Amino acid sequence: MTVTATSVGRPDGLEPQEAPARRRFRPAALVPAAAAALAGVLLYVSFPPRQLWWLALPAFAVFGWVLRGRSWKAALGLGYLFGLGFLLPLLVWTGVEVGAGPWLALVVVEAVFVALVGAGIAAVSKLPLWPLWAAAVWTAGEAVRARVPFGGFPWGKIAFGQADGVFLPLAAVGGTPVLGFAVVLCGFGLYDTVRVAAKGGRGRAVPKGAAAAALLSVAVPVAGALAARPLVSDAAEDGTATVAVIQGNVPRSGLEFNAQRRAVLDYHARETLKLAAEVEAGRTAKPDFVLWPENSSDVDPFANPDAAAVISGAARAIGVPISVGGVVEKDGRLLNEQILWDPEKGPVQTYDKRQVQPFGEYLPLRSLLGAINKNWTSMVRQDFSRGTRPGVFDIGGTEVGLATCYEAAFDWAVRDTVTHGAEMISVPSNNATFDRSEMTYQQLAMSRIRAVEHSRTVTVPVTSGVSAIIMPDGRITRRTGMFVAGHLVEKVPLRTSRTPATRLGILPEIALVLVAAGGLGWAIGSGLRGRRAAG
Repeated sequence: MTVTATSVGRPDGLEPQEAPARRRFRPAALVPAAAAALAGVLLYVSFPPRQLWWLALPAFAVFGWVLRGRSWKAALGLGYLFGLGFLLPLLVWTGVEVGAGPWLALVVVEAVFVALVGAGIAAVSKLPLWPLWAAAVWTAGEAVRARVPFGGFPWGKIAFGQADGVFLPLAAVGGTPVLGFAVVLCGFGLYDTVRVAAKGGRGRAVPKGAAAAALLSVAVPVAGALAARPLVSDAAEDGTATVAVIQGNVPRSGLEFNAQRRAVLDYHARETLKLAAEVEAGRTAKPDFVLWPENSSDVDPFANPDAAAVISGAARAIGVPISVGGVVEKDGRLLNEQILWDPEKGPVQTYDKRQVQPFGEYLPLRSLLGAINKNWTSMVRQDFSRGTRPGVFDIGGTEVGLATCYEAAFDWAVRDTVTHGAEMISVPSNNATFDRSEMTYQQLAMSRIRAVEHSRTVTVPVTSGVSAIIMPDGRITRRTGMFVAGHLVEKVPLRTSRTPATRLGILPEIALVLVAAGGLGWAIGSGLRGRRAAG
């Protein structure tokens, strides 16, 4: 009988099958993921209150290294990790009042935008001049994130971390989009320069065009910032104004909500009376007008005569108009309103906040959130309504633009005060609910960027600090501490000229979005042609 080799191994005469090889875990596979997350953390560290603006460059250099040449699926995940590393610590203050749930939900959603940007950067990373396309893709992602959902959330724009950096003058050229684009371009260019140099160091041929493009990606943003420095000036163009910023502070604890609202009003009136006494004694120059913070009178002075009497008393004592931050109800609409209170005439002008904060001043998806947690809906019992007109107060011939708190993060909300004639800008704010978190310093940095962007003095009166006076060149000349009462008085320059950023408005952002779209279209087209050729 003849026996085959196969019949010996198995009685059914079939070939024995090899057992599938076990995939061995390789720790090196985790390096890109860890690098992406750590690069995001590095970007966070570059933001205020730290003055480590330059860390944004290595953060984007590492991000570029992680993404270059990756598939879109891998880049989505790596971009998401970068977003988490950046936004989780940056936005931790959003959970101070309401707990970790909303903070984590916000970060989870916002990081999706960064993930999509990561996929876009990976796609254009295979193109010539890829740092240019990649930086434009990042800027396009910021443009989308500043608009959706619920009106957008621009917090964390790269520009807002550059108030102390060499790139700051670019804010006057094209606003936050151009400033942020330059920083990201320089970071990606830094990685590409190292990559090209390492390639040449290994004896491999490096095209001159690729080497030149890498170097220019670093050099052009820096040269542009240096060239833009003449746009930054603190010289007066229409005289000066002596302004007073009041920080009344808030009660720390022990008062129920309604009593605290009245106490906050009394604190700001008391600090104004203290200033009036100093002026009377000749120790302090008399201001031309006084600026109170947002929510300095949450007791509606139009509906409560006692609140109106307190404000009128403070205005008469100091003898000049006071801009008061109030919460008022008109025709069934709840408004976050700035009220110009004349010492003789009472309220003469008002501005209603236009960019109200979702989940803070109004509640999207109210019924859904109420079904999940009734405590969330109880925190915002009534939605604030939006104002419709730009805020510019004419105070004794000085045009003062108003961007209330959250509005400082939005390009349009600040710019249109200047296009409507503002010679200086005030950003009345209330950060008391965020305790001693980094939020107040992040917001203060935004106001410094706005000062340079539009070449205007910016005052920042805050209920509990940090209040500040910022020159048109971005310098802080006076500031308070946190959770202390105080006042700041300063003679500030009034300016009427418009920077290129003010004149151009949204156009630089549109141009960069179109550049990003062009790069993505090129990358997608090249990929499709490559697959057809391979098939």
